[in-house]
Amino acid sequence: MAATTVTPAVPRPAAAGPAGADSVAVPLALPLPVLHSTVLGWYEANARDLPWRTPEATPWAVMVSEFMLQQTPVKRVLPAWAAWLERWPTPADLAAEAPGEAVRMWGRLGYPRRALRLHAAAVAITEEHGGGVPDDHATLLSLPGVGEYTAAAVASFAFRQRHVVLDTNVRRVFARAVTGVEYPAQATTAAERRTATALLPADAETAATWAVAVMELGALVCTARGPECGDCPLFTACVWQRAGCPPYEGPARRGQSYEGTDRQVRGKLLAVLRAEHGTVEQARLDAVWPDPVQRARALDGLVADGLVEPVEQGVYRLPQ
Repeated sequence: MAATTVTPAVPRPAAAGPAGADSVAVPLALPLPVLHSTVLGWYEANARDLPWRTPEATPWAVMVSEFMLQQTPVKRVLPAWAAWLERWPTPADLAAEAPGEAVRMWGRLGYPRRALRLHAAAVAITEEHGGGVPDDHATLLSLPGVGEYTAAAVASFAFRQRHVVLDTNVRRVFARAVTGVEYPAQATTAAERRTATALLPADAETAATWAVAVMELGALVCTARGPECGDCPLFTACVWQRAGCPPYEGPARRGQSYEGTDRQVRGKLLAVLRAEHGTVEQARLDAVWPDPVQRARALDGLVADGLVEPVEQGVYRLPQ
């Protein structure tokens, strides 16, 4: 099938992209309507049954899922998300508690500063927005801890609006299927955003489903390692596949180590503090890691990040 170049002529909502972005020409091996129907059909048949995707999921439930899913696998998020929503079904419920309780409830999801940011967002929603998650993209962006991706995802998935939602999975699908490279750049580029905007369906409801469908395709089939190309609905149209799957030639991709790192030490220190509903003395923290220099550095980092509060010399607690 010969590649075609499409220049989608669609209305430009304020958050979809800069002026003129929707008229960017993107080379495709499928007509745009066929691309949309192919991916959407695959999603309808293969989408995972996740609780934050159900019609009953509140905007707050969607927001909590988006905070938790950043750099954390779905299987680890599912029980934590359910426990969080059982305890704090609304932003006001979370805002009424100390930020340290959010850190405690975060458990071992990793990157616990997300818990503090989610708590701060809940406080802002409660105090400035009447307790309801805002449905406006710009207002979402103004919330503590909410960046471009999270604002677009919540507006799209919770409120069925038309936005470019670019996570790692989406970027990888577009890199292979449209651009013809194995991996996208390490940071999102303007070119990627133009491509994603040009491919976005014009109808808001369809665009919202398209956003999660491409994300699901990247999570289940077009994975970072060992992609299941034979199961991909875009197999015959994928530019990377048609080029013979050329290997990645960009900058070295950094793996995330954990064993022996300050991250591991921070996690061990936080585990002690989460288990104790009062204060913790230095001696109990000293017992979790043998290297005093690394242990002190990790503890100082937790204090600087607001995840731990010093009460007095040698005594600590979660933030109040």
